[in-house]
Amino acid sequence: EVQLVESGGGLVQPGGSLRLSCVASGFTFSAHAMRWVRQAPGKGLEWVSAINSAGEPATYAPSVKGRFTISRDNNKNALFLQMNGLKPEDTGVYYCANWRYDYWGQGTQVTVSS
Repeated sequence: EVQLVESGGGLVQPGGSLRLSCVASGFTFSAHAMRWVRQAPGKGLEWVSAINSAGEPATYAPSVKGRFTISRDNNKNALFLQMNGLKPEDTGVYYCANWRYDYWGQGTQVTVSS
């Protein structure tokens, strides 16, 4: 059974940081490029970042470039998103998914508010 389990979300003040994790099982994680996608309240899905199977290169949406860093550890079947300089508009549910969107996690809530 394929599983992607996100964690690390929470409530943080503007300017703060969070590190999201996504642990994969049930498929060959190291063979898949991976993505982070988010959904703000009342809005559609927005692609945030992607990383290829080997870990380079990484790509970012303009709205997060320079603030967020995606990484992965294929030995631990884990995907990460380091989020710095958080803004209220970063609020939403963050999902990890594989490149083709076949596999999705359940999401982790990120709330940026003072």
